[in-house]
Amino acid sequence: MPSRLRLLFSSTAVRLSALYILLFALCAAFLVFYVTALSERLLNQQTRDAVLQEVNDVQRIYERGGINPLLRMMERRARQPGASLYVIAGPNGEILAGNVASVQPGVFDSEGWTEFPFTYERYSESGDSVKHLATANIFVLDNGLRILIGRDLGEPTKFRLLVRNALMVALAIMGGGALIIWFAIGQNALRRLDRMSAATKKIMAGDLSQRLPQGRSGDEFDRLSGSLNAMLGRIEKLNEGLRQVSDNIAHDLKTPLTRLRNKAADALEDRDENKRRAALEGIIAESDQLIRTFNALLMISRVEAGSIAAEMTDVDISAIAEDSAELYEPVAEEEGLTLTTAIEPGLVVQGNRELIGQALTNLIDNAIKYAGGHDGEKRLFVKLGRSEEGIILSVADTGPGVPAEKRGEVTKRFVRLDESRSKPGTGLGLSLVEAVMELHSGELCLSDTDPGNENAPGLTVSMVFPVTQNP
Repeated sequence: MPSRLRLLFSSTAVRLSALYILLFALCAAFLVFYVTALSERLLNQQTRDAVLQEVNDVQRIYERGGINPLLRMMERRARQPGASLYVIAGPNGEILAGNVASVQPGVFDSEGWTEFPFTYERYSESGDSVKHLATANIFVLDNGLRILIGRDLGEPTKFRLLVRNALMVALAIMGGGALIIWFAIGQNALRRLDRMSAATKKIMAGDLSQRLPQGRSGDEFDRLSGSLNAMLGRIEKLNEGLRQVSDNIAHDLKTPLTRLRNKAADALEDRDENKRRAALEGIIAESDQLIRTFNALLMISRVEAGSIAAEMTDVDISAIAEDSAELYEPVAEEEGLTLTTAIEPGLVVQGNRELIGQALTNLIDNAIKYAGGHDGEKRLFVKLGRSEEGIILSVADTGPGVPAEKRGEVTKRFVRLDESRSKPGTGLGLSLVEAVMELHSGELCLSDTDPGNENAPGLTVSMVFPVTQNP
């Protein structure tokens, strides 16, 4: 339990909640004292206004009728119940009449408002002597009599204490509720962290299919989990690709290396100079193919690692498409293919010119390789245009195509539909194209060129780039 509490109090959510509670307590305490002081000032002002009104009434009656009407009014008001004080005192301060038995010594020594509240005693039938607190205004008549008109402060004091106590109780309730909410928030945050830690331990144990839990609140924990899950998905994909590459390298490169070894052994034993030269030339050709394979793997790794992302600029993709189509047109004619282009001029994307050109030449080379090997119509199309999805650069052929269920496989490394490996190639062309499109935040799409033709539906490979501005 102590360790659990330490974890609870060390969490950011709990610390922030504690800070908010502290600020709330300070503001609430200020509010309590401010409201209490304001209430006290208002009550004091009302008391003074009421006393001054009575003082004015008394002075007006005295000025009009003299001492007798004044005494009758004072006597009449003194008999009325209430919090008002009416006292007539002699020049020496002895009480002559009124509703007060005694007052604090020294009260009648000065005129006007009493400087501080004073104590006094009321007439009590029980005989008990109870001290009360009051404030008053004192004025002196022409004959030396002193008139005290005041107001008992018991009710204002009770009201002030009532307001203060009510605010304090409200503050205590709100503080208790804030503490409960603070603890609940801390516990909830800690439970979520525990679930994330449990998932993290499974991931660290090697289960990359695990994901951090996400709720529906969309708070910072969910956003963090979403970002980490996206990162885990990327790591899992790269790890799976690495595993496949390792398997495929072991499978696909074992055969050419074995051939290299056998040819070297045959050349070593063969005494015929011409045969030995031919064997060495074959070894060089096999070595060149292996070098091309490893170069393609290195290029894919660089692209997937994002090390070329800093070289992204505005690229005229229309010019790239025109140059690539012009370069491969003679090659297509040699294979009996008719290459047709439909390229919209002046289209610009944010990207790497060399990578886009390499991806396009890979697609054209694949199309020539597979579309030229059948007996039907042999046509090749290179198209570039703008659509709602973005800028689409596509290479289409009228060859045998790729079955829909295998289109997800052909972009994997070393995967080739030609299981006999009769056609030249490494099985890395579409893998590189897919990596290039991921680097450019685009999409690689495969579809039939002619879906209605069962014998030769063809294959259309489209590279969809995000739209940028025209130059």
